[in-house]
Amino acid sequence: MAKKEEMTFEESMMALESIVRELEQGDVPLEQALAHFQKGIELSKVCQETLTNAETTLTKIMTETNDEVVFDESGN
Repeated sequence: MAKKEEMTFEESMMALESIVRELEQGDVPLEQALAHFQKGIELSKVCQETLTNAETTLTKIMTETNDEVVFDESGN
């Protein structure tokens, strides 16, 4: 079996939005709705993980000596 290519964050969000729209219409057979729901859960986890990783990266700053330091909004 070929390895699936990873989707970008934007592709994952678009796929998730498509699933939500289709499920909201309500004319999806139960088996297909369940499959869509499971895929939506997977996509939402991937998106949440991507956002968490981005937040972690963005909350770090580099010092003059190129050391990474976690950004502290309080200034401490």
